[in-house]
Formats: sequence, C-alpha cells, structure tokens
Amino acid sequence: MKKSILALATCAAFAGSATAQSSVGMYGLLDMAAVRESGGAAGPITKLGSGVSAGSRLGFKGNEDVGGGLSALFLLESGFQADTGAMGQGGLLFGRQAYVGLQGAFGSVTIGRQYTPQYQTVAAADPFGSGTAGDSKNLMPATGNGTSRMDNAVKFASPSVGGVSGELAYAPGELAGSAAAGRQIGAALTYASGALRARLGYHHRNNDTATVKNLDPAKNAVLALTYDAGIAKAHFAYGSNKGVNSSPLRNTANPFGAAVAPQASVDSRDLMLGVSVPSGPHTALASYIRKDDRGARNQDASQFAVGYRYAVSKRTELYSVYARIENRRGAAYTVGNAIEVGTGDKALNLGIRHTF
Repeated sequence: MKKSILALATCAAFAGSATAQSSVGMYGLLDMAAVRESGGAAGPITKLGSGVSAGSRLGFKGNEDVGGGLSALFLLESGFQADTGAMGQGGLLFGRQAYVGLQGAFGSVTIGRQYTPQYQTVAAADPFGSGTAGDSKNLMPATGNGTSRMDNAVKFASPSVGGVSGELAYAPGELAGSAAAGRQIGAALTYASGALRARLGYHHRNNDTATVKNLDPAKNAVLALTYDAGIAKAHFAYGSNKGVNSSPLRNTANPFGAAVAPQASVDSRDLMLGVSVPSGPHTALASYIRKDDRGARNQDASQFAVGYRYAVSKRTELYSVYARIENRRGAAYTVGNAIEVGTGDKALNLGIRHTF
C-alpha cells in the first residue's frame, strides 16, 4: 500500500513539473453517497459508499507532438474508495485505465488496460451513466475480463467521416500452448448526426483456460440509440447475450437465500428504455430494463429506476436515485451501483459528486 501511495505521489509531482512544458495534466472525481439496500436474505443495510454514481478516481493524461502529424498520448487512471482510502479494482494501482499510444489523421491506436467497445456502447445510452442504483449493469452485462475492461488490449479508433466512426479492440489471452484461449475481440460502429446518436457494439470472449478447452465463447452484441430533443433526451438499448460468461450475475453469493443457488443466463436478451429531462440545474431521470432469459430456467427480471440530479456548479452535483428489481422464477439479480454489486432487490442513494 505504501508503495502504491508513493507511486501516485511521484506521478503527481511529475504532472506538476511537466504542465508548463507539455500537455500532461491531472484530473479526478470524488463521489460519496448514503446507500440503503433492502430485500436480500441478510436483511436491509445502510452504509456510506464511495464511487456510487461513478468510481472515485485520480488520473494523469497527456500528449506530445512527435512530428509528421503524429502525437503520442497516454492515460493512467487509479480508482479508490474515498470512504476508507483503499485502492479500487482489487488493489490495482491503475485499475481503471492504463494505456499509451499514437494518434493522427488516421485515428488512434492505444495499448493497455482499456474499456470494451460493447460496455462503452451501453454506458453511453444509460441515462444513469452506468452508475447509482439505476446502473444498467444490474441487468445488462459488463463485458471484458475486468468488469467492463480488457487487459493487454490493442484498440484502434477511427476518425469520424460523415458522422460515422468505428473502433476495433483485440486482447490476447496470453496462455502458453494456445493462441485462442482467453482471447477477446471487441468492436463498435457509431453514427452521430444532430440530435441522434446510434452505436452498435460487440464483444467476443474465448472462455478456454490452460486446463479446460473447447468451451462455448461469450458473445455480446448491443444496439444503442439516444435522441436529444433539448427539452428531453430519449435513451434506448437492445442487447443479445449468448454463451458462458455472456451475462454473469453481479452478486454470486446467493443473495436471496434460495434453496437452489441461482445460475447465470447463457442465452438472454436485454431491453433498456430511458429518459432524462433537464431544466436549468435540475435533471430528472428514469429507466426501465428487462432481462429476457431464454434458457431452460427462464429466469427473467425487470428493473425500474428514477432519479434526480442538481448541479450545484459545473463540477459539483447532488443526486438521489431509487431502483428496484422484480426477479422471476428464482432469478437473483441485485441492485448495485457503479462499483458495488448490491445485496437486495431495492436500493436508495443520496450522494454528492465533484470533479476536478
């Protein structure tokens, strides 16, 4: 832990000294909220959480003109819990993102730990931004090997031409004796024109390991649309998930105490409908998500969420969100938030978020 803190301090010192002569900079986000969860077998719980609407973080980013129309870029982003000071993402120093690359007229190529194009497709369409109790991840899968992230990833992002842009990501499994085992491939195609933004995302993950072979891969595809009419913004997403690990449960500890432990779906469809209505510093939010399990157990679920945000300033906001899930035929989906998996089928958040 002391080494991690020392490393962060060193990076901060470097950022401060380099700002005057380059574009290196530091940024961050602090999020704290009171969280009330209920409906689980262990009973209700009230707690103070960090990273409820979005993970608290400290990051460093920059770029350098290397000539010939090219520039080098990097990003290092560390997650942490502001309520305890602990490192996030399982204690990884830069567990949120860590990559370096080149960009130019051709687009950009980055290498490192990065978000999957499929996850970014869902998050961009979610009125709750993949956070708070209304988090789409409660029912819709977060792909990758690191909860929405790919390790060892090489990602190409094209420039926008006529409103169309694309992404392609590849991550080797790095297992001896097999080039396919653990391999991940992601892609996205985006179209933006005026108030309309449409995006198609895809993720393919090979589930083979060093000892287990010929497993069905996880395949996720999602179409997301948003339309900003000014007085209100409409949100839509429809996803297809097939194969082992295509739609894992967030809480795998049998949170409702079922006699038969719940199992993750290996064939499902997801539908998300949402709306956000801004009015000055106020924004009202609502969403509905349905998980249609097409497996033998037919364990469907639906989530309803409502929320409110108040912008105190450009960088500080207060928020309140309530969500509940209706599980059917033994399904065990829980209401979590941006970084927590949840313990029950209902949750209320009252929080504050500040960016810098």
